[in-house]
Order: sequence, then C-alpha cells, then structure tokens
Amino acid sequence: MKLRITDPTAILVDADVASVRAEDASGSFGILSGHADFLTALGVSIVSWRGSDGAPGYCAVRNGILTVSHGTEVAVATREGHVGDDLGTLEHDVLARYRERDEGERSERTASAKLRMQAIRHMVEALQGGGRELGL
Repeated sequence: MKLRITDPTAILVDADVASVRAEDASGSFGILSGHADFLTALGVSIVSWRGSDGAPGYCAVRNGILTVSHGTEVAVATREGHVGDDLGTLEHDVLARYRERDEGERSERTASAKLRMQAIRHMVEALQGGGRELGL
C-alpha cells in the first residue's frame, strides 16, 4: 500500500507500507491491503505503520481526515503532524513543540493586553483633559 501524510505546508510521509493503524472517535482500527474504501475524521492521535521492510513509523497528528482508496492508497491530511521512528522520541519532540507554541501564544496575549492597556490609558488621559486630544 501507499501511505501519504500531509499537513498544510509539506508532505510528511510518502511511503510503501504493509499496514496502518490509527484511531478515530469510535476507537482504534487497522488497515491492510485490500481494505474497503473508507473515510474518517481523526482527532489528536498517533498514526502508525509498518513499512514494506517491516520497520515501524509513527506520526502524531492533530485533527485531520484519513481516507482509504482502491484498497491500496491511504492518505492522511492533518492540520499538524510530527513524524518519528520511535514513540518515546516522538512524544518528547511533540511536547517540546507544544511548549514552544504555548510560550509564543502567551507572549502574543501579553503583548496584546499591553496594547489594550495603553489605548485605555490614552483615552482616559484624553477624557480627563477635556477631550481636546479626541477632537471634542
């Protein structure tokens, strides 16, 4: 089978595989060659596979769609994906990326709050000054 996992900016996985495992809202499922055509929504989960050489592969996905076509093509389109050869390393990498993103979002919220406070102070000063700065 052919497995292709993509996110909005890149093809993360494009490989020949013997099997695929994933999880949707109804639970975990497996896909082998000859599987019926299939479509499902993925939440936050791990898509795993065995390459045609038997080597395992993993991709942590955050929301997406998994399709099986013609019993030989498995495609995953995800909002965000992180690929790894071993679950322990993948978990560490994903947690580090989430921490970085959380810190970035926290910094953006702080900067936004500072701008709002500056705007409020400016309006209060203008109103206390009789509205001259506001053109009143």
